[in-house]
This record gives sequence, structure tokens and C-alpha cells, in this order.
Amino acid sequence: MADEANKAPGPFDVRTVRALVALMSQHELGEIDLRDGTQRIRLRRTLGGVVAMPAPAAPAVPTVNPVTPASPARSETAPSQPASGKKLIEIKSPTPGTYYSSASPDAPPFVKVGAKVAPSTVVCLIEAMKIFNEINADCSGTIAEILVENQQAVEYNQVLFRVDPTG
Repeated sequence: MADEANKAPGPFDVRTVRALVALMSQHELGEIDLRDGTQRIRLRRTLGGVVAMPAPAAPAVPTVNPVTPASPARSETAPSQPASGKKLIEIKSPTPGTYYSSASPDAPPFVKVGAKVAPSTVVCLIEAMKIFNEINADCSGTIAEILVENQQAVEYNQVLFRVDPTG
């Protein structure tokens, strides 16, 4: 056990990420991009703090303290069917955390019901471990439903939005 305690933290260890965030603030850095084998983390400062950007090219590797968020999960094999009979695509939370509909309290929401989205459209932020993760739509269509409230706690794989791909 003593050997494990003396082991240097890895590049994606929570302590390392916190130290990187502190360095970004101290030196007014806008972005840090790190890679370790197939793992990648990119930290970017925004008006509200630091945002951890998912890296679509690198697969998420499960660890004890996951830091690199996976891309949002969505269900295309079993899409939701509301009473209208339309097949909707679900945008799900890739991580447990707190849902934010906008970048800051005084900013407009990223999307509203009826908004057109593309795969790269940011639909919300999920805060996990003091890191704000931008969640992209990863599909095209129109927001048909928003299933969570601003600042609501969300769970892994919880449906956040339903998108009409025909709209």
C-alpha cells in the first residue's frame, strides 16, 4: 500500500486536473490539450470557468476517477415514440452531474423547444467534479422536448432532450 501512496499521479488524475485548472487561472491560459496514449483531455476556459471538452477521436477509457467525458449517448436503435407517432432521437447525459441550460445565469439557454440542432450544436452543460462538460446534440433535427430543469441533478444515461430528426 505504501508504494501506491508514493506513486506519481497520472495525467488524468483528479489532483492533476485541479492543478491544471489552477495554472490556467493563475497564468490566464485559455486552453490546455493533453494526450496520454489513447486518452485525451482538453480544458478550455469560458466566461463561467473551465470546460472539459470531449475528444471524439479518442475512446473513453474507464478509470477509478473518470475525467475525460464520453460523447453524449443517444438511442437510435430504440427511439422514443410520442403520441404523435414520430420517432425521436434521445440525447442522454454522458455523466452524472448538474445540468445547466446556459453558459451563465444571465445568458440565454443553448436551445429551446423548436430550435434546430446539428451534430456539433451545444445543447447544455453538465458539471461533474467542478468541470463543465459541453454536451453536443450529435444528431440533426429540431428539439421536441427538454426533459430536465436548469440546475437539476442528472444521472448517467438520463434522457435530457428528444430531437425530431424530420423537423
